[in-house]
This record gives sequence, structure tokens and C-alpha cells, in this order.
Amino acid sequence: MAPKMRLDKLVSSQGACSRSDVKRLIKQKEILVNGVIAKDSSEKVDPELDVISVSGQVLSFKKHIYLMLNKPQGVVSATEDDTYPTVISLVPEEYMRPGLFPAGRLDADTTGFVLLTDDGDFAHDILSPKKHVEKTYVATLAEPLRETDVKALQSGIQLKDGTSCQPAKIAILDPDGKTVEIKICEGKYHQVKRMFAACENRVLTLKRTAIGSLKIDEKLSIGQVREIDSDELSLIKAYK
Repeated sequence: MAPKMRLDKLVSSQGACSRSDVKRLIKQKEILVNGVIAKDSSEKVDPELDVISVSGQVLSFKKHIYLMLNKPQGVVSATEDDTYPTVISLVPEEYMRPGLFPAGRLDADTTGFVLLTDDGDFAHDILSPKKHVEKTYVATLAEPLRETDVKALQSGIQLKDGTSCQPAKIAILDPDGKTVEIKICEGKYHQVKRMFAACENRVLTLKRTAIGSLKIDEKLSIGQVREIDSDELSLIKAYK
């Protein structure tokens, strides 16, 4: 059984409105708990058992939310930025939550799967190299990837600044050797680009296509967001 919560905290945590809005709506008799008009924003309610409605709409309580974004170029993986649009700015109002953030970062010019959540523990787990949650990318390279480079990447390449990387999984996707799939379990700054730079190569385009075993939804247009269901979430959380 979930612990009871203040009514204003519960309603605001679901992105329905702010705590101050809850107080205003209570005065307007717009919030009901189990069919009874709420009188106090500090009233304790059970998020799993009590039926709460706001302006006629029943609130469906979710402790946390998990979203898949198909990130476009030119958008930064941050909650706020003074110069560029952020991944949070692409989230529709229906999915907005206090504390929503990107679990891991993609460069501004990197596209593809960004996971957004308000669950800090989950984000920490999938980003920790110890959990071995693979992030899959498809890179277009300036030069064909040599067999010696494949072996170096698979063995754990050393970056030009001396940083060592864990072994990566590599698959060459086209005959000319310039389109490559790479799977890594780390998230160092500009890591994929720096790994190929250590091979004296350059990344022209980069897209993240999967986190864990969950692939990006091919029906999700660039810039679109959708919720990740529990079955899909288990594909990410299936740690090795």
C-alpha cells in the first residue's frame, strides 16, 4: 500500500496543476475525493485507493512517468537552456511533470532515442556502466572503418586524451564500411565521436536507436514524444 499524500502534492505531482492551482480549485469546488467535494488542500489521500477528480476528470495516479522522444538536431539534452530549445520543450502538456529530465545526454547534432523521466533512481541505474545497459547508435563515418579499428573498439579503445573505454560492439551496416552500428554501456562526454576520432575517423551523422533492448519506435516522427509502457520498460531494465 502506498503511503498517504497531501492532496495538493499528489495532484501537482501528476502535472495536472500547481499546488496554488489546487487551492484555487478547492475553493471553486472543482476537486472531489471519492465523490465528496474536497475542503482542504492538506487533506491526506491514498494515491492508489482514493478516486480523485479535477474539474470532472478522474486523476490516474502514476508514481513516475517514462517517455520516449525522437530527438531532432539542434535540440539540447537539458531541462533548460538560454540559447537552444531543450528536449523538455518538446514534451506535450499531457506528459509534463515536475522534475522531468533527460536520462542521459545526446549532443545537439545527435538524433534519436532520448528517455525522459522523473524517476532519478531508474535513470541512475540505466546510466551506470556497472549495470551494462547498452545504448545503440548508428553512425555515418567520413572514412570506411578498417578491420583494425573494429578490433580496437571491440577490445576497449583508448581515447586521444588517454581515457580508456569499455569494449564496444561493432557491426558494419553497408558495403562501403561507412555506416556502422555501435553499442556501448558508458556515457562519456561525446564518447562515440571521440571513439571514432581515436581511429582517425570522423562522425558525420549519429543517431541513438535503442536503450537496452528497447528500440526507438519507427512510427515516432522526429520531435514527437510518447509514453513508454511497462512491458517496454522491462526491455530497458533487463540488466545483464
